[in-house]
Amino acid sequence: MDETVLRNNLIELLKGASAHVGAERALEGVKAELAVVRPSGLHSIWEHLEHMRLAQEDILRYATDPNWKSPPWPDGYWPVETDALTDEMWAASVKKFFADLEEVAALVENSGIDLTSVIPHGEGHTYLREVLLVADHNSYHLGQIVHIRKTLGDWPE
Repeated sequence: MDETVLRNNLIELLKGASAHVGAERALEGVKAELAVVRPSGLHSIWEHLEHMRLAQEDILRYATDPNWKSPPWPDGYWPVETDALTDEMWAASVKKFFADLEEVAALVENSGIDLTSVIPHGEGHTYLREVLLVADHNSYHLGQIVHIRKTLGDWPE
C-alpha cells in the first residue's frame, strides 16, 4: 500500500475537497448575529460549530496527549446557548476550529506515525480511527450548517 495516497486522501476528506462542503466554504461569510439564530427548534450555526470544535479538540488531544481528560458527555461537547455572540467570539471559535483541524492534518502528514497503529494510551483505538472520526463528525455537522444557512436564506448558490 502506498501510504502517501492514504495520507493525501485523508487530508482531502478532512478538508472537504470531495464529496461534501468543506468547513471554509460552509462558514464563509457567516456573521455572528446570524450564527445564533435557531430556526425551527434546530441548533444554531454557532452551536454546531462549537460542538464540532469541542469534539474535534477532544479527539485530537485524546490521540496525542496521554494526560488528556475528555469533557463530560454530553454537556462538555455542546456550548451553553447564547444570543449574545459577538463578532470576536465567533471569530475566535472559527480560528480555534481551523487551528485544531490543521493539527489533525499535521498528524496525518507525519510519516513518523503509523496511522494504523494503536494509540499507546488509546484504549485499543488507532490514529486512523480518530482521524476518520473527526472527518465523519465534521462532515455531518457541516451539512447541518449548510442546511441552516439555506433555511435562513444565507447560502450563496
